[in-house]
Amino acid sequence: SKYPEKLIKSDNLFPVIGVGASAGGLDAFKKLLKAIPVDSGMAYVLVQHLDPNHESMLTEILQKVTQIPVLEIADDIKVAPDHIYVIPSNKIMVATDGVLLLAPRPEKSNPERYLPIDLFFSSLAIVHQAHAIGIILSGTGTDGTLGLKAIKDFGGITLVQDEASAAYADMPNNAVRAEVVDFILSPDKIPEKLLEITQIINTPTNVDQNVPLEDEEAFKQINAVLRIRKGTDFTYYKQTTIRRRILRRMAINKNASPADYHNY
Repeated sequence: SKYPEKLIKSDNLFPVIGVGASAGGLDAFKKLLKAIPVDSGMAYVLVQHLDPNHESMLTEILQKVTQIPVLEIADDIKVAPDHIYVIPSNKIMVATDGVLLLAPRPEKSNPERYLPIDLFFSSLAIVHQAHAIGIILSGTGTDGTLGLKAIKDFGGITLVQDEASAAYADMPNNAVRAEVVDFILSPDKIPEKLLEITQIINTPTNVDQNVPLEDEEAFKQINAVLRIRKGTDFTYYKQTTIRRRILRRMAINKNASPADYHNY
């Protein structure tokens, strides 16, 4: 089969937003899409658990609620900003060596569970790294939790639908319990948050060599907390990289100083 073109690697300058849903997802997708501005500068890829006979309608249904082009993913599609892409539900999408490709959905008899959101989000994390954003909307089960964890591990951002607005809160809540979620919002509020986040992501963070002493101390304490709580020791990592990551998390969480972030 023909492989799709290589996705722009993590040096791409626009965010790629993965959105996963299952039961109750159509309503959530509509609310989310309605709220996306036509010029957000982001690409959105929708992964859904639907009856394989229904997916041909999804693109048309969603196109009715937005001015942004909604396309079903075909084999040679190159992801572009200000487009919404729908993965056909009889296919799964994976990354190999930075190439995203469609593969047939595994047969029902296949013992491996069908987890298309985890699969796609994990590949998104590897390909787009800090530019990857994962969103889990209404759905039953646990698909998406491992995918959001992968996105966070590679420095991306994660959001889920709030319990009050979700028809089925299983999928979002499972991710919240696993502590892999940055923001919990209703779908109509998510696009606004995405714009805020991406402005932060695209603002160069200054990591000066002359860090004030109290910041220096706070960075050390943050590293200590991570080592004690999570068992990850960043002592021998390149400190400018670690600090850049910390400054980015501070901006997203609206912490004024490294000491505030340490307390947070």
